[in-house]
Amino acid sequence: MIRMLPSLCPLALGACAGQVEPPAIVSAPPEEFRLAIRETEPPSPIQLVETPVPTPVAMIEPPREDLSRPVDGPPRAQVEAANRDALREPTGDGYRRSVQIYPYAEGALYRLYAAPERVTDIMLQPGERVTSVAAGDTVRWTVGDTASGSGETRRVHILVKPFAPGLATNLVITTDRRAYHLQLQSTETTAMAAIRWTYPQDELITLRRAAAEAERVAPIASGLAIDQLDFDYTIEGDDPSWRPLRAFDDGRRVFVEFPASIATGEAPPLFVLGTEGDAELVNYRVRGRFYIVDRLFAAAELRLGGRDQKVVRIVKRDARRRRR
Repeated sequence: MIRMLPSLCPLALGACAGQVEPPAIVSAPPEEFRLAIRETEPPSPIQLVETPVPTPVAMIEPPREDLSRPVDGPPRAQVEAANRDALREPTGDGYRRSVQIYPYAEGALYRLYAAPERVTDIMLQPGERVTSVAAGDTVRWTVGDTASGSGETRRVHILVKPFAPGLATNLVITTDRRAYHLQLQSTETTAMAAIRWTYPQDELITLRRAAAEAERVAPIASGLAIDQLDFDYTIEGDDPSWRPLRAFDDGRRVFVEFPASIATGEAPPLFVLGTEGDAELVNYRVRGRFYIVDRLFAAAELRLGGRDQKVVRIVKRDARRRRR
């Protein structure tokens, strides 16, 4: 049913090394120094997906010059110039069958051509809820709304129809997600059947979330045997937000697990402590919220900050017992 609507800082490498006697280094010799690398992500499981349709260049918002540049003339001329620059007209590449697809951009104006005795459909994003619809001319234009689908696929349709050719007005649609600004113009017989939008920002957010979830559930390493993992490590020192949750090794590599917040903050570098308490940078890889060190160590430190440096120490318990 259609209803009518009314109108990194420098690091102090020896800052904390002399305060606590470091445990002895394990007998395993360190591997040959090599550049730190980020491990290649494992291939994702095969999924059946809909074949994507390439987006025409005309449907991608092009880079524009600075719209705030001054315009010579009175304020009225500046308003008219800004509106002309913001106006998006229908293009041949923007059509999918009878539907003109505009790339959504905040502040843009979208042209809609209509004709008497023809209804033009304005299709909103599925799941989007309308909060208000206002037209400049509600006497010579009919504006109504309806919906298709249900649940998450429910889509609102705003329907417009002019009473005569040669009319021009504007239409503002506000929803729980965004605002649409349309420029309506009526002609003798030319009418757009329907218009809708693509949402580049929403698509980017969705891709980032999917990538983050894939990284979260990906295994930190292959070939790990649970019964061979050694969790005999202690975490000591300061308590910053990035303090590791635990450390363990598989006899060849040490894994340091951080809280999930490490992904949104600055990550500390890792230093291995030698028998004399000197600290040296060690190569490690980052996989999600894990540091993977391709050698064993008896003690290491994570350091971050300058004057107010935070230091967290990772110590192998059996190395400390041998030291005593």
